Amino acid sequence: MTGAKPPRTGTLARGTITGITAARLGLAQLGQRMRPAHADKVAQADAQARHEAAMGRILFQAMGQLRGTALKVSQILSMDTSFLPEGVRRELARACHQATPLNRALVGRVFRQAFGQEPEALFIRFEPQAFAAASLGQVHRAELAGHGAVAVKVQYPGIASTIASDMRLLRTTLRALAHSDLPLPGDVVVERVMQEIERTLLHEVDYLHEARQLQWFAEHAALPGIVVPQPIASHTRAQVLTQQYLPGVHLGEWLRSEPTQAARNQAGQLLWDWFMHCTFGLGHMHADLHPGNFLFLPDGQLGVLDFGCTRELSPAFRTGVLQAWRALLQPASPTHAQGVLRAYVALGLVDAAMDVTTFTDELMPALSIMQAWQTEPFTEPVFDFAGKSRPPAPVAAQQKVLARHLAGVPPELPAFERAWLGLMHLLTEIRAQVRTQADRWIG
Repeated sequence: MTGAKPPRTGTLARGTITGITAARLGLAQLGQRMRPAHADKVAQADAQARHEAAMGRILFQAMGQLRGTALKVSQILSMDTSFLPEGVRRELARACHQATPLNRALVGRVFRQAFGQEPEALFIRFEPQAFAAASLGQVHRAELAGHGAVAVKVQYPGIASTIASDMRLLRTTLRALAHSDLPLPGDVVVERVMQEIERTLLHEVDYLHEARQLQWFAEHAALPGIVVPQPIASHTRAQVLTQQYLPGVHLGEWLRSEPTQAARNQAGQLLWDWFMHCTFGLGHMHADLHPGNFLFLPDGQLGVLDFGCTRELSPAFRTGVLQAWRALLQPASPTHAQGVLRAYVALGLVDAAMDVTTFTDELMPALSIMQAWQTEPFTEPVFDFAGKSRPPAPVAAQQKVLARHLAGVPPELPAFERAWLGLMHLLTEIRAQVRTQADRWIG
């Protein structure tokens, strides 16, 4: 892994990039408006898809230049299938494959600032070449007296200081996008999502917070078969996290070993049970369920990594989600829509003044495909994720309906929806057959 420059942290440099991006978005929108209108619906849809992709590429290029927290924001936004138009979201998803490894000198600087010493003085052995890298930091193997093999996560220098300015710049960019003809949610929804992203970033750059989360989940949520690595407080600071090293492989390598269906089912059941227990039982979930955060251990256990992005869920939110799912799974009847509407009002998604006719005729059709996708695992006692449907991408007309009628977003909802999407992706990749226990969770 070769060295690289750290993310740009200067306010002027980052502001310049964002200003240029806003101008490019405006020019792209002007160009779209000047093109002749297509009478054919297929041609219109194709032109709209190209326009969304072009806008997404402009955003992605800006996020890639800013790197750091901006790249993490790209990853978060790309996982929310209902917030941005599909073409924009697909372009931002490329950020999930970006990493910015640090060179040895910068790693040493982080350790000197955190401990006053080089890493070689703190560990029996410290591998200067990282074996994993992501948007905010990278991970090194090391050996520590009294603990054996450990994993040491090192944060990129200056990352934390860019969050406030990056969020201001992101809001500026989204306002420029809102002036286009792309369908975006209303200002209240956008601001709630931005607040949640900022909260997530502030937690993710605080490795002392992550160490506390590791400890909490190890004590309260380590179900049989689930392994949470323990943090080592003596060698952990806000920008350096040292934790137990887990000798496992990631999902892709595990699948290449051609595991049996029984092994797939066991892994999938562990993942499902752990997520449901944490989310609805404990009200405290891991909110970043992507394949890189799970290890398949040689003894069949499942290791869970990266607890920087967790979310506490209020009893009211948990009850509201389960109430909505329960209503959605009921057979069609005159009272079906009323039950769903009551649940959405309780969650704060729609205004209490909305009448059932408007809800049934306008909002339900825009939501129905996503609702069916979310609740699909509960339709069978043992659900085969090999046949799980793909997450639907809302079309422009649906997003305009949502923007018009959604009154707000519960603060927990963006993290919950990203986590549910991640869980569905993992179980589909594993092709697990899972006992979903709808009677326990849905009732």
